[in-house]
Amino acid sequence: MLRNPNHARPAPVEPPYDTETADALSALGPPIALFRLLARRPERARAVHGGGSYYLSRRCALTLRHRELVIDRVSALCGAEYEWRIHVDAFAAKAGLSDAQVRSLTAGDPSDACWTDPADAALLRAVDALHTRHDLTDDEWAGLVAATGEEGAIDAILICGWYHAIAFLARAARLPLEA
Repeated sequence: MLRNPNHARPAPVEPPYDTETADALSALGPPIALFRLLARRPERARAVHGGGSYYLSRRCALTLRHRELVIDRVSALCGAEYEWRIHVDAFAAKAGLSDAQVRSLTAGDPSDACWTDPADAALLRAVDALHTRHDLTDDEWAGLVAATGEEGAIDAILICGWYHAIAFLARAARLPLEA
């Protein structure tokens, strides 16, 4: 995975924040570098939050485990250590991911022995296909729907796309890892 240098380009906003920036940041969550980068323009931060981020992170049709499998796999495939580390540190235990599964998300594949739940493996196969081919075969679609339902499949695809964008931003902006 790409390790980001210890300086961001451009630099995220730093405290003290003006009222508009503080309000935008409070909607996004803890003031991590990614959110502070988005809040360089408070209207952008509000748009990201209101434009789908809240739904995809808190209201989507996927379970916490499946959402985190998608996010962690996309972040790893894109080499976005900043985003991968935040999600693994904050959610891997809550999502019930074992150490072997976290390692597999980074450098393995859905056929690894740690993926004993067919739904997990089907979801990861779909993420890998979307990342490499930007499409799903009929069998991959059927596997994804069997694992998550149709609404979950739609949300999984949206989360894949959203976290590609987040990975692009985190990498290109050279966000330093959080403490």
